[in-house]
Parts: sequence; structure tokens; C-alpha cells
Amino acid sequence: MAFQTYSLFVLSVIMISFGHVENRLNLLQLQNDIDKLKADFNSSHSDVADGGPIFTERLSSWTERNEKRIILSQIISMYLKMLENTDRSKAHVRNIAEELHTLKESLTDGSKKIEDLKDLTKLQMSDLKVQRKAVNELFSVLQKLGDTSSSHKRKRSQFQRLCKC
Repeated sequence: MAFQTYSLFVLSVIMISFGHVENRLNLLQLQNDIDKLKADFNSSHSDVADGGPIFTERLSSWTERNEKRIILSQIISMYLKMLENTDRSKAHVRNIAEELHTLKESLTDGSKKIEDLKDLTKLQMSDLKVQRKAVNELFSVLQKLGDTSSSHKRKRSQFQRLCKC
């Protein structure tokens, strides 16, 4: 039961975050399809609760809309990868996969950002050429960081002036 609620919650957050909930009926149909998928995976097995949730805890630390697009893009990709090895002759599997593909297409910017992050982890920071380039960009990077930091402070001070708290 907890896994059922958990799956619906994750898909609901994804769909609502990106404006893909046209009507409640669509979400109810998706819930029905998810219930069938749970039966396929025997998700009522006792080991499902071991270690806690795998996606929802990660979602809680991503608070800004653009941040959520990044993490949700990756989560959708993982669901799609999982469904690749599932029997596509079943209507409920096809329906869920189609909905996830639609959502994935709307998150292309999130996917690009994920790739950027992966590329950063591959940089060989011990390479002298990479170090030279990095040093040449350091001031610009710090300027951008200062720009985002000062605009955040400005928003906060504007809010404090407006708020009669």
C-alpha cells in the first residue's frame, strides 16, 4: 500500500510540476495502470520497504522549479529505462511509458543540464591544460556567482520592504 501511494505521489508531482494534468480522469487511469504494474513487479513484497524511498526523499531537497525539472528529468529517465525491460504487449505498460515519454519531451532542458553535470564530473582537473583554462575562467565564474547571490539578496530585501511582518 505504501509503495502504491509512493508511486502515485512521484508521478503526480512530475505531472503537476509540468502542467500535464489535463484532468483528474487521466491521473485516475494512470493510477489503475500503476496498480497493474505493481502486480507485475510483485511490489507488495516485504523488501520494498527496506531502506526507505528511492526518489521522494531526493525530491525534497530540490526546491526551485528549475531545480526540480533537473531531478525529475533524471527520475523519468530511470523509470523509462526500467520499463524498457518490461512486457510492452500489456496496455498498462504502454500507457505509463507513453505518459513518461510525453513528460520527458517537455523536460529537454533538464536533460541537457543533467548532461552538463555529468560532463563536469568527467573533467580531468589534474590535466595542466584543463587547469589553465579553469584559471582563465575563474574570475568570470566568481562574477556569475556574485550576480546570483546579489540578486537573491535583492529579492529578499525587496520582500522585507513589502512585508509588514
